Amino acid sequence: MVFGQVVIGPPGSGKTTYCNGMSQFLNLIGRKVAVVNLDPANDSLPYECAINIEDLVKLSDVMIEHSLGPNGGLVYCMDYLEKNIDWLEAKLKPLLKDHYLLFDFPGQVELFFLHSNAKNVIMKLIKKLNLRLTAVHLVDAHLCSDPGKYISALLLTLSTMLHMELPHINVLSKIDLIESYGKLAFNLDFYTDVQDLSYLQHSLDKDPHSAKYRKLTKELCEVVEHYSLVNFTTLDIQDKESVGNLVKLIDKTNGYIFASIDASAVEFSKIAMGAPDWDYYRYPFFSHATILTLWPTSTHTKGPRGFLGLMSYHRCFAHGNDDYQTRESVVKSSAGERPLDMDYRRDSVWFTHPYGTKDFENMVEAAEL
Repeated sequence: MVFGQVVIGPPGSGKTTYCNGMSQFLNLIGRKVAVVNLDPANDSLPYECAINIEDLVKLSDVMIEHSLGPNGGLVYCMDYLEKNIDWLEAKLKPLLKDHYLLFDFPGQVELFFLHSNAKNVIMKLIKKLNLRLTAVHLVDAHLCSDPGKYISALLLTLSTMLHMELPHINVLSKIDLIESYGKLAFNLDFYTDVQDLSYLQHSLDKDPHSAKYRKLTKELCEVVEHYSLVNFTTLDIQDKESVGNLVKLIDKTNGYIFASIDASAVEFSKIAMGAPDWDYYRYPFFSHATILTLWPTSTHTKGPRGFLGLMSYHRCFAHGNDDYQTRESVVKSSAGERPLDMDYRRDSVWFTHPYGTKDFENMVEAAEL
């Protein structure tokens, strides 16, 4: 199992500098790092890369041969890389045993939410090489000083998150220069937490050019808040404490923190907890099943107790230390019985349980008394 980062973000956000500083930091803490440059327009690398896309295709050659501009040439290069993914896989295989990977991607935003080539490259590598990757999306912190630019950055970030479908961390880079283009209207937490964006409206109203777009700005802010996915962490790549905090966060998202757990400790925990009495693969989660949500109550009721399960009879029961009673009503349809108005995040924990049909019928009858 190999871990790594997919470094993305708009041009000028500091991706190459990030890869250089991050590789140095990871080397200092004992990790062997391989930087993979997948930006064919980056011909002056400050770091030593293990793999360089220029060995496969060069942007300058593409632009001349096909009469393309820089953006069109980059799209062509990503398409060419996707069609020749075997080349990249062959280059990566010698590094998989003991290296942590950093993928340095181009900054053209259309590659990540208008075209699917870059995403397809990442997904093919994940499936074929069993990679565990986190997308690190860099945004220049100075955009916070302009409400209009900040909202644009939020929309770009949200679009990229939805398109990439990876564990995702958004980073305000160059945080040490955040006020170099002007003083912030709010404290830093406002920009990192991305909440109450309506306050930005007051700042925009002061600009006569932005005032006429008041309704549009309001709608865009509501879109970002509706998804409630975007937030930021801060980074000063020259500050080792800042880089260390970011590394800890990335390690949590891609699972690296669990890679060093000793196998004996895992086996001991299995023995301590006992063997599970369900099989996730043998008994599927949602195969023609009906879920009844339940919640603990102080009223003592008859019937089995415990944790919520998905039964072979395609209904659920409560069985555990607390008393439970049914919360939602159930209706019948052509597809079977289904619950109404269920909040599975709040009310239930699901897993399969191979009880016999007759035993379960008795449990349901007892629970319904």
